[in-house]
Amino acid sequence: MAMASAKLNTLSSQWIAHNSFSPRRRSSSRRVSLPIRASSYQHELVQTAKSIASPGRGILAIDESNATCGKRLASIGLDNTEVNRQAYRQLLLTTPGLGEYISGAILFEETLYQSTTDGNKFVDCLRDQNIVPGIKVDKGLVPLPGSNNESWCQGLDGLASRSAEYYKQGARFAKWRTVVSIPCGPSALAVKEAAWGLARYAAISQDNGLVPIVEPEILLDGDHPIERTLEVAEKVWSEVFFYLAENNVLFEGILLKPSMVTPGAEHKERASPETIAKYTLTMLRRRVPPAVPGIMFLSGGQSEVEATLNLNAMNQSPNPWHVSFSYARALQNTVLKTWQGHPENVEAAQKSLLVRAKANSLAQLGRYSAEGESEEAKKGMFVKGYTY
Repeated sequence: MAMASAKLNTLSSQWIAHNSFSPRRRSSSRRVSLPIRASSYQHELVQTAKSIASPGRGILAIDESNATCGKRLASIGLDNTEVNRQAYRQLLLTTPGLGEYISGAILFEETLYQSTTDGNKFVDCLRDQNIVPGIKVDKGLVPLPGSNNESWCQGLDGLASRSAEYYKQGARFAKWRTVVSIPCGPSALAVKEAAWGLARYAAISQDNGLVPIVEPEILLDGDHPIERTLEVAEKVWSEVFFYLAENNVLFEGILLKPSMVTPGAEHKERASPETIAKYTLTMLRRRVPPAVPGIMFLSGGQSEVEATLNLNAMNQSPNPWHVSFSYARALQNTVLKTWQGHPENVEAAQKSLLVRAKANSLAQLGRYSAEGESEEAKKGMFVKGYTY
């Protein structure tokens, strides 16, 4: 009996030493990883991202919700009806020669399923110009409980099935916008929630054939200096890439849509394009792996000319990634005011879109000059607390 007990104790000691109580064993067990199933769309994702991140081209963002599109239409005296929204988006998406400067177009769900008045699907109009159709997939911002009046982005529920349907309709990339507010902190909770949500969305998108645009927008609101924006941006992007990696997201199959690193919109000193480029590129080099094919900046309420000048300043020397644009207001403001809802103004409005698209194409190549720009294009479009 004593011998049996001794043998049992010996075996128990060996098992304990082999497993839980050895720091070296515990450390090595953490390094063991299980194989991850690669997305069946891996090659397509990489090719799509490369196509969008092609020299001299960027993204036209027309994914405003119906409510936000209604505000744009109201600014020129039009009612917010599906007919008017369709007419405006048809103007944009059927602009002759747009594909020379635009590689992708982000659509709202309504637009993805719409056609021109002649019966041509919008997605086909885009493909005919070698423009990749994209789709906004988030469900908007809502208050984040336990935070400092901050928000989180909803939409993960049902995202896989929706993404599969969007792919069938012709979409090949997706967009999910969450925001971070510097005046509100930002709190660690808000930053982590933003990063985790983006990572889950990105993994689900890739699993359904859509290249995810990763967009944690750091809002312009506030009177903070540019150094504070840099500090927050570095924190946000470090969290984002940590969780992207945790979720096994393929970096070669994503695109980023960051805010430029600027002072707060209410700061007493404005920064030059060269200063903004310096701080923004510093942040990107510290946080973004070169495996990522494209950085597609948002304009965030800058004037049309400001957004283009800042992009141009960032392309004065080679970068590890394609540094380009994904602009909404900074491409559309003059277009909308030229159109005014009148059919006879469509051609002139389309020409003004080409002017802005070409200007940003030149900025992507580092060859833009603001000489000859209109006063309208120089007007800022910042709106405090702006929502899509």
